[in-house]
Amino acid sequence: MTGIVRDKWLNKLDFLLACIGFSVGLGNVWRFPYLCYKNGGGAFLIPYFISVVLGGIPMFCLEVFVGQFMARGGIEVWNIVPLMKGIGYASVVVLFMLNCYYNVILAWAIYYLVASFNYPVSWSHCNNAWNTLQCSTDAFKNSTNSSALKIDPAIEYWEHRVLGLNKGIENVGTIKLDLMFCLLAAWIVVYFCIWKGIKTSGRVMYFTATSPYVLMITLLIRVATLPGARMGLEYYLIPKWERLLAMEVWVDSGTQIFFSYSIAIGTLVALGSYNDFHHNSVRDCVLFSVVNSGTSFLAGFVIFMTLGFMSERTGIPIQNVVASGPGLAFVVYPKALAEMPITSLWSVLFFAMIILLGIDSQFVGVEGFITSFNDIFPVWMNKGKNKQIFIAVVCLMNFGIGLTMVTHGGMYVFQLFDYYIGSRIIIIIAVLECLSICYFYGIKRFSRNLNEMFGFSLGYIPHIFWGALTPIFLLIIFIMSTIVYSELEYKRGSDNVVYKFPSWSVKVGWTMANSCLVFVPIIACIGILREGGPIIERIKKLLQPKLKGIEHFTNESHQMKPV
Repeated sequence: MTGIVRDKWLNKLDFLLACIGFSVGLGNVWRFPYLCYKNGGGAFLIPYFISVVLGGIPMFCLEVFVGQFMARGGIEVWNIVPLMKGIGYASVVVLFMLNCYYNVILAWAIYYLVASFNYPVSWSHCNNAWNTLQCSTDAFKNSTNSSALKIDPAIEYWEHRVLGLNKGIENVGTIKLDLMFCLLAAWIVVYFCIWKGIKTSGRVMYFTATSPYVLMITLLIRVATLPGARMGLEYYLIPKWERLLAMEVWVDSGTQIFFSYSIAIGTLVALGSYNDFHHNSVRDCVLFSVVNSGTSFLAGFVIFMTLGFMSERTGIPIQNVVASGPGLAFVVYPKALAEMPITSLWSVLFFAMIILLGIDSQFVGVEGFITSFNDIFPVWMNKGKNKQIFIAVVCLMNFGIGLTMVTHGGMYVFQLFDYYIGSRIIIIIAVLECLSICYFYGIKRFSRNLNEMFGFSLGYIPHIFWGALTPIFLLIIFIMSTIVYSELEYKRGSDNVVYKFPSWSVKVGWTMANSCLVFVPIIACIGILREGGPIIERIKKLLQPKLKGIEHFTNESHQMKPV
């Protein structure tokens, strides 16, 4: 890094907004409220709070602190323990795959946003060319007392018009050009948000990280006045204590923190690396945790008061209205919005909120990926327009892979990525991060480093959490998730069929997942082979940090001793 000055945040608020913009996203809006209802309402808040304290906050702090200490991104930060540098490669590969499919959600939201300017909105009636004879605006209402299959226009709009969904992943079909252009638009926005580095993205973040809250509060005020809103709140908040005994509740709460806090994918490390060495990121981590969890709770109020209104209008129990994931954002909520006066206005506000929540998560994720390579090839990346060209190439690669998810079978490809490049692999990476820092680098040594950075001591907190509670908790969640594991399936609303993915696609999913983790042993073996001497001495050498070239380190203040 000689001669290369690392970018820094222009002010202290940029870092906090970047963390909020990246981590507070779609998972807070559609995943947390659904899991809270599914797992006992208010009772779910207990395991969720435990998961946040034992897993979310400690891992978030660890990644930010390590990034700030080493002033490096997701890969080069592991010069702190060179033997475990494969963790960095694994997390960056996971991040690349996440970036490939996350923008597809934004493409769907852009599609709906444009369609929201029509009046009446197309998902509110059955007079469209894509509607079938089974289409009925009373489909939800009659779903409990009629044997005849009736399909709501919101479902047909989602599956027939937007997705053009076919019968399975065996034949993905051709690319839907309208969705392709929406995906292209999303990637163009991402590129221009980060093409000048963090100085550009930091400025954009002032709008994208804050405006969703204005829209969310506006929607909250509106839905609070709707009939049935109180019913939705009761379903959302009243505990069902017996659910605490179910293993799935703890698995859902444990995995949700990875979606909410965006840990173990290298981006938080990259964001922390742009802080000044003595920046008080402890304060920022506390503020972030409050905002993150608070956003999830706020989104829960908005979503479930809306679902209560929908239950009131249709006359069916609220449990038959609730859906998870894309179905909540692109079927249930549009259907509810269609029942409100001035439908187009509320639809525009809702999908604008979805886009703003997602876009900053996306471009900060890409920025984290770029940072990793900027650290490896600093001279080349900072020469002329090389970095801008590299960012364009990365965006084009992600766009190219994303094209498989805007085909007529694209939803099945999306589900494959979402299911297997998810929590289990990230949990393993998080455990390896904890163990490597605490037991290879040394928790006492790292605590001294933090004292020097912040100017105050964290006491025994690092020893208690990073050294014991957090890795044990994450391992327990991983074991539980393995016990309750089930093969991937997808329920189509248009024909009420549960599609089970073929065995070859499941193998593809596991191959994608394992392709991330293989970097850990491979990079370790390569490092050992490159060193000289007896095998034990090679390993010992690779357990010592390499701090040469990092600007704020001095030989006197950071003299490293063998572990």
